[in-house]
Amino acid sequence: MSRARKEQVLTADDIRRLCALLYRHTGMIFGESKRYYIERRVADRMAATGAQTFPAYLAHVEADGGEVEHLINIFTVNETYFYREEHQLSCLSRSILPAIVQNRKPGDLVRIWSVPCSTGEEPYSIAVWLLENWPLVDAYHIEIIGSDIDTRVLLEAQDGNYGERALARLPQEVIERYFEPLRDGKRRLIQDLRESVKFTAANLINPASVAAQGKFDVIFCRNVLIYFDDASRLMAVNNLYDALHPEGYICLGHTESMTRISKRFDLRRFEDAIIYQRPGKDRDG
Repeated sequence: MSRARKEQVLTADDIRRLCALLYRHTGMIFGESKRYYIERRVADRMAATGAQTFPAYLAHVEADGGEVEHLINIFTVNETYFYREEHQLSCLSRSILPAIVQNRKPGDLVRIWSVPCSTGEEPYSIAVWLLENWPLVDAYHIEIIGSDIDTRVLLEAQDGNYGERALARLPQEVIERYFEPLRDGKRRLIQDLRESVKFTAANLINPASVAAQGKFDVIFCRNVLIYFDDASRLMAVNNLYDALHPEGYICLGHTESMTRISKRFDLRRFEDAIIYQRPGKDRDG
């Protein structure tokens, strides 16, 4: 039986200590302005762990790596849907992938990384889009990886169950082709596509965590750097740079600008979108 949640009133020092812990583990910035948001989530975890006071809960977090994971999971933002920022998907099939494969042989590996991937809409969107819009999709070995720091949403992504809101941007014929209806009004992505994307846990500010994913030709890292401060943003970008093959591409969210973070990338203006590219020769920045 779950424990009842008791509302918590945290002191300014409580907020500071918790936010420092979250920043240390995720690079994300929280503060006094989000007090209500913080107190509700802390109350949930205190109820789940049986902690009677915030200091007792914080001591539990610092002693238990598993609870750190739970805490991170409830503070991550997971707003997404299929075909979000569709112009970048169009750029992927029209410009980026043709540039990548021009010096490769049929059957060669092309790796695409979606991070953070939340509940899977973005990496699955890439898979569906390529099937629908890139004639050469079957000529190469396309490997799509979806990663997130939130281990809870990775399990949801693997299930591939989606409601009307997540599917609203997809053409009806695409929904009919790739999603099976469920009894609760949701739809489930067909098995072949669920198996076409691999999901892994990754922390953008942890070099070892990012390096463990291997090297990529294209990275979609959209709408997460806005939650970081300058220091953690630069750390994440340097890790992403190292995760790209030379001349690999990275897509950011429409409100994010790589040129404000690092000079290591080249800005590329394609017909559909502005994308950033790791140059063939490294530079400092």
